[in-house]
Amino acid sequence: MNGTVKILIVVALVVAVAVVIAARYRTAPKDNEPALTSQQSGSTNQPAVQINNYSSQQGTEQETSLPRLVDLGSDTCIPCKMMAPVLEELKSELAGKLNVEFLNVHENPNFLEHYNIRIIPTQIFYDAAGKELFRHQGFYSKEDILAEFRELGIDFE
Repeated sequence: MNGTVKILIVVALVVAVAVVIAARYRTAPKDNEPALTSQQSGSTNQPAVQINNYSSQQGTEQETSLPRLVDLGSDTCIPCKMMAPVLEELKSELAGKLNVEFLNVHENPNFLEHYNIRIIPTQIFYDAAGKELFRHQGFYSKEDILAEFRELGIDFE
């Protein structure tokens, strides 16, 4: 890896950390942002929440019967932008087998506290029952995501 690439990676990480810190200290959510409660992780009476072109209706029978990958990031951080095509591929290739969600922490900074996020992007792996199995911070390739699910005992083939 040449020096320029290393510098770009370091700069991207510094920017990502600064973004998380800035979002964390933002005092009040916008009026149009949905508030999160601790009950939202598994409640069956939750409304749909529109988040950055993904519609997330948590608690439906279909979603609770499938494993889930939640990626928390923003549309401005470089590693988060690199994750977008990976998430889209997983979402289309594993439709009906895996629920893939992107949650934008800039649009709703409440996600930072709700999911205990320190760095973006963060990927959270859930089993079909909604139990968190694993977390990863930073860019994560499609192959690595699928390998992690296999290690966790979830194979999509």
